[in-house]
Amino acid sequence: MALGTATTPYELRFDAGRICLDLLATTHPSERLDGVGALCAWIGGAGLVPEGTELTHADASWLVGFRELRAHLGQLVRGGRATDTPSYARALGRVNEVARSAPPALRAVRGDGGCLVRELAGPATGAGLLALVARDAVELLTDPVARAALRECEGDNCPLVYLDTSRGRRRRWCSSEVCGNRERVARHRRRAAVTRA
Repeated sequence: MALGTATTPYELRFDAGRICLDLLATTHPSERLDGVGALCAWIGGAGLVPEGTELTHADASWLVGFRELRAHLGQLVRGGRATDTPSYARALGRVNEVARSAPPALRAVRGDGGCLVRELAGPATGAGLLALVARDAVELLTDPVARAALRECEGDNCPLVYLDTSRGRRRRWCSSEVCGNRERVARHRRRAAVTRA
């Protein structure tokens, strides 16, 4: 790393195709929601609140709620055909319960330059933001076309799940720039080793 440069404190990804799947990505390669600040960065990056929304009132209960929802989503998305187990039923029940809360209300206001921009009609609540993610999961889980497009990354040791919307449904990696690049580099090294031998 060059002198005077720093990496971003939270490497967050938003390339899974759905907000609920982007939340699942916060566990890889290690815990990304390691504090309230990281959660607020994820909430803003995922577009759950309009840009510039203050989330200074967020607290540890929000972090607990998002991590709990993430665990339930993982069970539902990765559960495969094991949909008749008690743990799957509990996870589904909890996601449905979270989805019932009222999401944050938006309103249009004049922004700088006179054009209309979105802002929240009131302060965001943890329950309201969780409801947005849970509702996204409900839509994904109940849409047979979207559900059929769920894929797990083929990258080495990558458990991420994404929605394959590519032409021909041939996407292999959660991200071509991350896992895809690693695979291409590994393939090149294998070819180079064979050539040298």
